Amino acid sequence: MEAIAGLFSTFGILIVLLIIILLSAIRIVKEYERGVVFRLGRLVGAKGPGLFFLIPLIDSMNKVDLRVVTLDIPAQEAITKDNVTVKVNAVAYFRVMDPEAAIVQVEDYMRATWQIAQTSLRSVLGQSELDELLTHRDAINQKLQQIIDEQTEPWGIKVSIVEVKDVELPDTMKRAMARQAEAEREKRAKIIHAEGELQASQTLATAAGTIATQPGAMQLRYLQTLTEIAVEKNSTIIFPVPIEFVSAFQSMTLKRAHEDTAD
Repeated sequence: MEAIAGLFSTFGILIVLLIIILLSAIRIVKEYERGVVFRLGRLVGAKGPGLFFLIPLIDSMNKVDLRVVTLDIPAQEAITKDNVTVKVNAVAYFRVMDPEAAIVQVEDYMRATWQIAQTSLRSVLGQSELDELLTHRDAINQKLQQIIDEQTEPWGIKVSIVEVKDVELPDTMKRAMARQAEAEREKRAKIIHAEGELQASQTLATAAGTIATQPGAMQLRYLQTLTEIAVEKNSTIIFPVPIEFVSAFQSMTLKRAHEDTAD
């Protein structure tokens, strides 16, 4: 009986071990994953998604996520082309296009892409001027994306977007830029005021020319001035008399006085 019991015990252990081995051979890969399989160290290929089996103790598998990865690039301190020290951080979006290359060609594709993004950001900052970094950020983003994508392509990585997020400037540069902006606003204000004075003087010159050639225009302007004065509540109204009217009146007075003298 003891021998039979021992036999059943050994058989039970073997069954349990067989179940464990079978369970370890079963692999399930999700829709957004691929399993890169190696057999005795040699690459077999990428499998999935779904359920498949591995040969126990012979096959091994590494899972690779195919979804878009958001990679934060920490702030990098660099000197721009025009000798301004800045700190810039960015964000990159990439995904694995070739799971086999991502496992075979590089030890850790996530860390490698992160390092390449940092060095590329410092390099591009050193080749750009501050004004370009502040006003033409799209061009810098495109340049960064192209550089990082070219360097990570052998690893089966596709970098789709790189965006510069924040640009941190020294306090002295901020104050200098504030003074420059204030001077620029004052310049525009003076130019606008000068243009207004020029237009007003041209209009006045045109009006003066019209009045000089059209005597009736002066009389209309005179009547319009009287109307404007009459609207206001003034206790005293002064009527301006044209010099020509005074001269004509003096001439008539002198002529009449001369006639009286002759009589």
